[in-house]
Amino acid sequence: MDFRNFPAGNSPIEETHAVVIGGSIAGLLAGRILTDYFDKITIIERDLLPQEPQHRLGVPQSYHVHSLLTRGHRILEQLFPGLTVSLMEQGALEIDWIADLAWLMSVSDRWTPRFHSGITTCLCSRNLLEFTIRRHLTKFNQVDFLETASVTELLINSNQAAIAGVKVKIANQAPIELAAQLVVDASGRNSFAPKWLAALGYEMPCETRIHSFLGYASRLYQRSEQEAPDWQLLYVMPSPPNNPRGGMIFPVESDRWILTLAGMGKDYPPTEETGFLEFARSLRSEVVYQTITKAKPLSSIYGYRNTENRLRHYEKLKRMPENFLIFGDAVCSLTPIYGQGMTVAALNALTLDNCLKQQQQNMGKVNMRGLSRRFQKQIAQVNKTPWLVSTSYDLRWKTTIGGQPNTITQLIQKYLDQVMKTAVENNTVHKTLIEVMTMLKPPMALFAPSILLKVGQYQLQSLVGRKTTDDNLIHHIPPMGST
Repeated sequence: MDFRNFPAGNSPIEETHAVVIGGSIAGLLAGRILTDYFDKITIIERDLLPQEPQHRLGVPQSYHVHSLLTRGHRILEQLFPGLTVSLMEQGALEIDWIADLAWLMSVSDRWTPRFHSGITTCLCSRNLLEFTIRRHLTKFNQVDFLETASVTELLINSNQAAIAGVKVKIANQAPIELAAQLVVDASGRNSFAPKWLAALGYEMPCETRIHSFLGYASRLYQRSEQEAPDWQLLYVMPSPPNNPRGGMIFPVESDRWILTLAGMGKDYPPTEETGFLEFARSLRSEVVYQTITKAKPLSSIYGYRNTENRLRHYEKLKRMPENFLIFGDAVCSLTPIYGQGMTVAALNALTLDNCLKQQQQNMGKVNMRGLSRRFQKQIAQVNKTPWLVSTSYDLRWKTTIGGQPNTITQLIQKYLDQVMKTAVENNTVHKTLIEVMTMLKPPMALFAPSILLKVGQYQLQSLVGRKTTDDNLIHHIPPMGST
């Protein structure tokens, strides 16, 4: 029996089956949502999945800092109860985004105040996080992983209206066809979905690209036994328009640090020893360099430059095949320096859950008619805010291509500069800023009357000659609780 002869929304088999393309974090989250709606889920992954937390070829960015924002952490714990405990049993750290973060903002030569805020998350390497999520997902009996496999094309039904499965190439074997009532593409920023759609006679989505030419270089260190700072994370932020260099020291399991150096506008940090350390020394504050020279290097230096913001507008397509969803970075990939990617994938997962719940209530268990367009329109709304955050900052750099800030954007940028300057002085503003950055609150929270008042008061104090800070303090992090 040829499953492609069945009309959209009907199944030739009693068991419902969904396919997820990509076994990275976005694919794992999509797979978890699908367990509530399908009898069988197959996750197709190009790599041979490791049996312990370690790097794999399909995640070249895993050598670098990955931050799971508080909103994302809470969603993951909601989807996988006990995930936080599992991570911490393997050496992950729970951190407070204000008490434990020493942050030198882009608009200030002073470190942000540190105090206990309750805005927490769990920090670890990307490898440990993905491995632990995958291990929790395998507890669902209906989930199978098809490893060393690549999707080569989408299969469509006889009336060319609905995706009916995928063609898969597994290692050196002959291609096989997998029938499915739903196919989710979570294959990342290099997704082939536009080409697959074009091959079936559908329009390719238009794209918006904004590229700040950010580059990374990272190295793993054993934390020095002699170095015992009262902070857990250290972030020296690039400062537009004239200082494109930044760096972060980030704690991971086994008492290790990842040092990630970043350069905007093609000011890429070197990946050879001398140049890497000199780049660290050149940052606005000496603290990063001073700290890391006391630690023991554990790895080579790895570079990464695939950092372009890319938004594919599937929500604008006039025609979309049924039974096919595009998810995560395959739709909206963001400059990684702002740490939004994993949390956006988690928000996409909640959107998928809501859409499937509504679909099941309105159309029954098997019928997927209308789901594709509704899902793409809804995640387009979800992606708007993180896209705006990422691109607005990138557009501060003259070397950025793909767009120019309009007058409103420029005014917002100037106001946010004042918010950050005020945050150094005012704990309430600082906490609200962190709540926005960790996606607990929308950006409009920074425009609340109470925040506007405090920002205005700060500007007034500046105009009447507020005392300036000793320039040497930029090279020394005040202890927590000091002002």
